[in-house]
Amino acid sequence: MSSSIPVTVDPPAPPPPTPGPSRWPFSFYNRFSAWRTSLDLPNPGTSENLTKEAKNTLLNNYLFDGARAELSKGLSVNPMFSVTHSFNLGSQTLPPTYSFGAMFANENLFMHGSIDHEGSLSARFNQGWTPNNVTKLQAQLSGTPGQSVLQVEHDYSGTDYTLNAKAINPSPADLTGIYMGSYLQSITKNVALGIEGILQRQTPDMADIAAAYLAKYTSTDKSWIATAQLQGAGILQATYWQKLSDKVDVAADLQVVAAPGRRDALATLAARYELHTASFRAQLDSTGKVAAFLEQKFAPTFSFVVSGEIDHLKNAAKVGVGVMIESSSMTPEEMGLIPPPGHLPMPMPQP
Repeated sequence: MSSSIPVTVDPPAPPPPTPGPSRWPFSFYNRFSAWRTSLDLPNPGTSENLTKEAKNTLLNNYLFDGARAELSKGLSVNPMFSVTHSFNLGSQTLPPTYSFGAMFANENLFMHGSIDHEGSLSARFNQGWTPNNVTKLQAQLSGTPGQSVLQVEHDYSGTDYTLNAKAINPSPADLTGIYMGSYLQSITKNVALGIEGILQRQTPDMADIAAAYLAKYTSTDKSWIATAQLQGAGILQATYWQKLSDKVDVAADLQVVAAPGRRDALATLAARYELHTASFRAQLDSTGKVAAFLEQKFAPTFSFVVSGEIDHLKNAAKVGVGVMIESSSMTPEEMGLIPPPGHLPMPMPQP
């Protein structure tokens, strides 16, 4: 009598499931993200700071005339808290002013406010929620009709791109105001391209839409940067900044207006020289204006500034002088200038 041994045969494995239509977008996005990560592109910075390096060299934000004094007092280091008294008088174009300001800052929060002798109030507020998300608020309240401004914006910085959304004087009731949005993307390690859209709603029934195109080229060693901004109204602005040495950098700015009924251009050249205790800037533009700005620091808490501009075509000149004095109510130990009593210095390693 023979016995048979049963043999079990496993059923064939089912074929792998084919990706359905609902999973295809996620697969494509994952492959696209992996490809972008492999490029190792840098963050291009925000569209607001597209020409930051050139602005720091040009004198447009530094020139003034008359006399200016700024007295600051630091009340705390960490968090940083200080108050400032500012005086301006003798200007050919601006009336004498006085303002009192206060500033508070820590790792994630920045607040600055000031009020002048006429009661006009201005404030700035920056809140960093994460290293990539920053909300900014600027406000100006004035008794003069039409001079009050409210601006709210948010910046998001990705690995190789930045997004910005901004609203100026927004009205939730009828959605009037100015709304702006920008996107700046690194195409290569040197080139970044972007676009900015502007929506102006002066009334609920009137809206105007405009667009601007941004381009930025940064050298591999970051020693020079070239930018260009083209607006739909026929306005072109191009800048060039180059660092010649650790102490010297130069900048050029070109603004061209080719709008219907108006054709104009302005070219500006500037240079900055940084000394150990002084900073000197010089500028020349195509309208015949020559300007210079000197900031001399005689002590860590005392600086003297001189501003001058000569307009050869109009045969006019402007001169400004100012002082900046800083003081602190904290002891040297609190400021970290000298070690506290009883503190032994760390021994230096022997060779």
